Amino acid sequence: MKRLFVMIRTLASLAVCLGASVALALAPLVFVGTPVASAGAPVASAGAPVASAGASVASTGGTITWGSEQMLPSFAEVKQLDVVDVSSADGDVKLLMATLQGIVNRTEPRLYLIEESGGEGKYTWLQSLGVPYTPADIWGTLRKYADEINGIIVYDPEVPDTINAATTLAGLRDAVVAAPRFAAGLGAPPYNLPIVEDLRGRFSDKFEVYEWQYEHLWPKATKRMLIGLSPGRLKSVPEMQQVKYTTVLVEPTEERAASNRRTYEIDLTPFLGGDGIYLRFQDNFPQDGWGPSVHRVTVKADGEVFVDFVANSAAELERLFQDGQSQASAGFSGHRYADNDRYFVYDISPPEGTQNLTAYVDMWNQFKVSVANERPGPTTYTEPYGYLRDYAVANRAMVFWLRPNVPRDRALFEKILADVEPGTPYLGWFADDVAGEFSGVELTSRYGVYVLAADWFNNLTVFSGTRSTPIPPRATRSIPLENKIYLTMVLGEGDNLQYNQHRMRVLWGDPNRGKVPLNWTSSPLLADAAPAILRYYHETATENDYLVAGPSGVGYFYPVAWPGDLLQEFLRRSAPYLEKSRMPVVYVLNRLSERNVRPSDAIAEAYQAEYNPPGIFVSWESGFSAYTLADLPVSTIRGVGSVQEALSVLRAARAQWSGDRPMFLSLGLLAWNLTPSDALTIANNLGTEFEVVLADEYFALMRRAMNLPEHERTSGD
Repeated sequence: MKRLFVMIRTLASLAVCLGASVALALAPLVFVGTPVASAGAPVASAGAPVASAGASVASTGGTITWGSEQMLPSFAEVKQLDVVDVSSADGDVKLLMATLQGIVNRTEPRLYLIEESGGEGKYTWLQSLGVPYTPADIWGTLRKYADEINGIIVYDPEVPDTINAATTLAGLRDAVVAAPRFAAGLGAPPYNLPIVEDLRGRFSDKFEVYEWQYEHLWPKATKRMLIGLSPGRLKSVPEMQQVKYTTVLVEPTEERAASNRRTYEIDLTPFLGGDGIYLRFQDNFPQDGWGPSVHRVTVKADGEVFVDFVANSAAELERLFQDGQSQASAGFSGHRYADNDRYFVYDISPPEGTQNLTAYVDMWNQFKVSVANERPGPTTYTEPYGYLRDYAVANRAMVFWLRPNVPRDRALFEKILADVEPGTPYLGWFADDVAGEFSGVELTSRYGVYVLAADWFNNLTVFSGTRSTPIPPRATRSIPLENKIYLTMVLGEGDNLQYNQHRMRVLWGDPNRGKVPLNWTSSPLLADAAPAILRYYHETATENDYLVAGPSGVGYFYPVAWPGDLLQEFLRRSAPYLEKSRMPVVYVLNRLSERNVRPSDAIAEAYQAEYNPPGIFVSWESGFSAYTLADLPVSTIRGVGSVQEALSVLRAARAQWSGDRPMFLSLGLLAWNLTPSDALTIANNLGTEFEVVLADEYFALMRRAMNLPEHERTSGD
């Protein structure tokens, strides 16, 4: 589950090549592979400084408001929208339009993009907004708003991370980001957009990009938010264009527990005589996310060792030809692994004249090993996307993608974090799946920065301009305390703004929602980011639906890692959002070094003093527990990923129940796997000794059972 958890988080890509209608609409543009001849347009030199955007970029400008006690900015109220469907366009078009959207919507939200359906349907949220809208085409929309744009920023396809630097520049220069193939056409009538910055040929790798950005752009960008986005989706090069590999070794079973770990001998002699020897490792069962793990590689040429390294070391990096988005870890004394469609390739080319070549690989799990004797080209490429980029551009935020587990990346990441005030939001996500999540959230927490998973949220510049009426408080139903097993079920993923927009809306439409008490973790910051989404869930909730503040309150952070002297002040500042969103119960994740840690009394006291919750859920564990900290009821969530697993753990808990006192169990349902219908199935298969309740009822019963004072609502509730 650990590796699968974040893999499922990422929505599947539906992007396809340009359709005929879009290609026709592109007719006025000139697509060329040669350098741009921009008709009289000024092109910034490689060393030219970035000009100021005019207005101070320390503030958001336009009609965006962001008071000192406000966690996220509010945009002007949405009144009328031009709606452009870019779902069938390629990534470069989506990037162009998202950066245009950021500039246009900074003044007033007027442009809405349909990038993908997200599962809930292309027009579902648009119809819920109740705002008048007009369908519009891509290039007509660009012509309509061309007068609001200063020009174009051209990114370098050879260095994908220039997409992020270009996005930052777009916000600072009021420009759109364009692929090189669009540059000439956009510079000509009817667009007449000059090149204001050309990033081609200026950087050799991502580090140069982000170090240049830190030196030249960061001083001009807002310091009130950080944006972490991948430059794009990883797409596969067509197989016919790839070097041919020959498979030499596979693990035929779905092995996940390293029971097949040993040193495997591979005869590479038949492949001698080519350009070199390239050893590739892939997942033999890419659908389940337990690919090869490699600890050590030793290679002998004519009986003499000439290659010998352990993964996650400097010696390994000298032989790592392609990392294929694989991940290295210090676990198992050093190993590299590649799940799903990820891979890695080692260059183990032997000395000239070698007659016999043998590799010895210490590895385990679901490996597929193949060999090529021709130098491989890239097997993947990066396709840009839009999504959160409109928000970054509108707010003049810096966009970057730094891996918290890579020392050079982490060093720059920490410099950026050190430059912002505690309480700053980091919107987007992290590289390296779960390992990146755990280390990334711990790192940001250490600097007092909270995370909002939002990399697949689209039209945030529109939703931040919606409005919501005050939400009335909800009374807790009174349930008599008996000798029963009280069960409350919690759909997880509430740290995730895009979950609120996409997956949660799908689950909300389940016909069995409302037939069993169910808690929905959500983000209280919808009150700023998307009031219309918050309003929709409250207005359509049944008496059996209850919204819970996701980890770990207004944002995703680990309290144990947060600077101790700053935690209570952050909770004080963010407490009004629990009241505005009507999410008094809080779910807290508390981790250090990728391990769940029980909250301390000091942490519990801070939550008690500032959030005043009826109780808190903690962790995502393999067991149940219910206890008190500083007179605050605490319930450990036992996470499950299937109905069968849920029933199994509940039956095991039932077997441990004495029957002479109440028992309290909180069950976490993985929202990417389970639905309200599954929750109903679980409830219908329980005995009469179980009673399923909502979170507020659950903690009210816990308080009575533990002789704690009844919860008193915060004034204003």
